[in-house]
Amino acid sequence: MPRGVAIPEPRQQLFAALERVIGGSDGPARLTGRAVTREAGVATGLLYTHFTDFDAFLTGYAVDRAFQLAGAVAGLPSRAGSGGVAGNLGDALLTTPLATLAAFTRLSALRPDLAPGVEAVLGTGGLQAVERTVADYLAAEQHLGRIPAAASPEALALVVVGVLHHVALTAAPGPASDTLIRSAMATLTAGFPAVAPS
Repeated sequence: MPRGVAIPEPRQQLFAALERVIGGSDGPARLTGRAVTREAGVATGLLYTHFTDFDAFLTGYAVDRAFQLAGAVAGLPSRAGSGGVAGNLGDALLTTPLATLAAFTRLSALRPDLAPGVEAVLGTGGLQAVERTVADYLAAEQHLGRIPAAASPEALALVVVGVLHHVALTAAPGPASDTLIRSAMATLTAGFPAVAPS
């Protein structure tokens, strides 16, 4: 990158490069500041212009992506009573960027010490926030009679997030992953009332 050339949204450029490094053949094993800036096509010093050190960079990434993952499903509870339960769940899960979720999950497994930094900013984030939002949605649908009274919204939400997590870590984003997620949601909710009882 020539000197004096402005880099649009350098933090996001670095975060995206981190995801590509983690998603590469070596995975998180080759995750260094130099690997990230090389992948981003920028000078190594750019990372340290925006972050005090590499740990601060990783925490910044984790906070940003945890917020993004939570935001992807934030509107789900407001859909209770409209559409179909399986369709609503599928739509919400497919709004979640699978490549981001895979990178975030792999980094979290490699660096569990990042969790307190995320919690300090967001309270909860990432899959925990997704799970809580899905449980809130399912509880709202249960209140409307579209989910059986005997079902546990929390247990169902755990299964829903488990599907999302598994697909993100084992399948490439694309039509096949979308179909797999929608099929799993249809199977999970098979037999649920399509409309609220009158």
